[in-house]
Amino acid sequence: MKEKRPEILVIKIIQQFKTLRVSQGISHETLAKKTGVTRPAISHLENGKRKPSLLMSLRLAEALNTDLPDIIRSAEGTEQAD
Repeated sequence: MKEKRPEILVIKIIQQFKTLRVSQGISHETLAKKTGVTRPAISHLENGKRKPSLLMSLRLAEALNTDLPDIIRSAEGTEQAD
């Protein structure tokens, strides 16, 4: 079954979070502490086993020193490139 645009966009947003985390050298543990969630929750998010709520997305963006709208725009840009 083909995924719809919103689901694809969420996947790409999660990829953006992971890319930022890795590029900043932040571990799952550190990101978990900064966002107030567990380390397994961060891992499950990045592995596609869980989708972020709006609140979690805002916390992730803040912990990664960016804004959620920037993450979304970036994800939308990669979606158009696919």
